Amino acid sequence: MTTSNTLASQSNHALPVIDSFAHIYFIGIGGIGMSNLARYFLAKKKIVGGYDRTSTKLSKDLEEEGAIIHYEDNVQRISPQFLNILTTLVVYTPAVPTTNSEFVYFNQKGFTVMKRAQVLGEITKLSNAICCAGTHGKTTVSSMIAYILRQSEVDCSAFLGGILKNYKSNLLLSKESEITVIEADEYDRSFHWLHPWIAIITSANPDHLDIYQNAAKYRESFEKFTELIREDGYLIMKKDIPVIPQCHSSVKQYSYSLTEGDFHADNVRIGNGTLLFDFIYPEGKIKNIELGVPILINVENAVVASAAAWLSGARAHEIKSALLGYMGAKRRFDVRYKSDNVVLIDDYAHHPDELAASIYSIKKLYDNKKITGIFQPHLYSRTRDFANEFAKSLSLLDELILLDIYPAREEPIEGVSSQLIFDKVSIKNKILCTKNELIGILKDKKPEVLVTLGAGDIETLLPDIEDLYREK
Repeated sequence: MTTSNTLASQSNHALPVIDSFAHIYFIGIGGIGMSNLARYFLAKKKIVGGYDRTSTKLSKDLEEEGAIIHYEDNVQRISPQFLNILTTLVVYTPAVPTTNSEFVYFNQKGFTVMKRAQVLGEITKLSNAICCAGTHGKTTVSSMIAYILRQSEVDCSAFLGGILKNYKSNLLLSKESEITVIEADEYDRSFHWLHPWIAIITSANPDHLDIYQNAAKYRESFEKFTELIREDGYLIMKKDIPVIPQCHSSVKQYSYSLTEGDFHADNVRIGNGTLLFDFIYPEGKIKNIELGVPILINVENAVVASAAAWLSGARAHEIKSALLGYMGAKRRFDVRYKSDNVVLIDDYAHHPDELAASIYSIKKLYDNKKITGIFQPHLYSRTRDFANEFAKSLSLLDELILLDIYPAREEPIEGVSSQLIFDKVSIKNKILCTKNELIGILKDKKPEVLVTLGAGDIETLLPDIEDLYREK
């Protein structure tokens, strides 16, 4: 490999503006992106606390690790140690409304208040940052890259958008490596705070139109992201994505896809629960790579993850070995239960293209079984903007159980409900129900492959669903 790998000399040191605060307070601490930052500051021996609307496993884990958390939007609940303007940094997620009383309080009192992505950008700007962006695929790809590098002599730190099952964490810290792997979130243009050495764009299908208004502005945000790549950096972009790179002329650009591009797969073989392929890269081929999570969609994910790992200095045998051992991220094609009668899979897919890719992969893996999907739409605005596309993707299922919309940060929109999708789904075997009705409905069914889909709180139903089929 002939790539240059100039390392930043100060990457293991957070910037003084961040490091000078002894207390870090998070508004929305329980989110997947916020929690890895909280873990980072706990590892730095800071006093960490925060607020979230509901208690979840993530927030409970943080409490066990030392974070001070409450679950009521009430300034009176804030621990006094976080009320010193000179020693406290306040970090917030854009998912928290600006009317949140704690957010209003800290701003009015003149505290240093920073967006989560801004803090992440400050922490990582002096490292060799591998930033993975895209409408979908970024959590799996960034997790794969992190695992490959951790299993190689290169090593890395990583801020991930999912819990990597191999390490049971969304934060990985290295004492030696100058490389940081980051999931680059396009929501609210958050990824514009980052400073990529290697930038990856997996997809740019329109999403978050409540922020961007239209597909053109969404695409432009990815083009702005490419402007941020270091002059000695790399851009790896999926072939035929309608994004025109704006990076410096010295940035080396590569394409990838399943079957074409500078990096691609060849000789893909799937069957009997295994998936093998050959990885084609500019200097050769790695033969007979076996995936630890053997679904077709992960071949393309593995291609770009391997590309980034190769550019970072990982060797062929390290890449091959790591992809076999990679267990995946929680809620990304996560096999929760498997017996002779039923397979239960959980997947975070919440965009129409993600749903189609996930369902197609499941049908390919279990081509002789009936696929039943339980889908919880995420956001009123996304449901309104993509109802037709959701219906088309969900019609790939053999059977659909459609739940009410999970609102997340949004207020209801008049005339927008799951019925919008339901009426357009073309398959006959479909049911519309509430979360409370779901277990009762499942008691009367004998699914062969059951997949739960969505980015909301559908995962809270999984223990009851698992218990139901374990009893059977």
